[in-house]
Amino acid sequence: MSLNKLYTTLMSPIISEKSNRVGEQSNQYVFKVATNATKKQVKDAVEKLFDVQVEKVQILNMKGKSKVFRQRQGKRADWKKAYVRVQDGQMIDFGVAE
Repeated sequence: MSLNKLYTTLMSPIISEKSNRVGEQSNQYVFKVATNATKKQVKDAVEKLFDVQVEKVQILNMKGKSKVFRQRQGKRADWKKAYVRVQDGQMIDFGVAE
């Protein structure tokens, strides 16, 4: 897989209270991924970019919210979220200051 494809598969990590709790309890990390990404592509991208061994990948399709923008009905885009579990003893450092 080319380096460009790796970066387009993983769009960004999701850093929230829920993702931090999941990470501490079960050694999982949450990523926003491309809408056409498969579990195999996500696994390969995480292993190559962060140099860890991935045990399991779970992918969820997130539906975009319906919103009102200046009295007009609109809809945010649908997106895909991936929960990635790495092997025990390994971790991913995103470099976020607390």
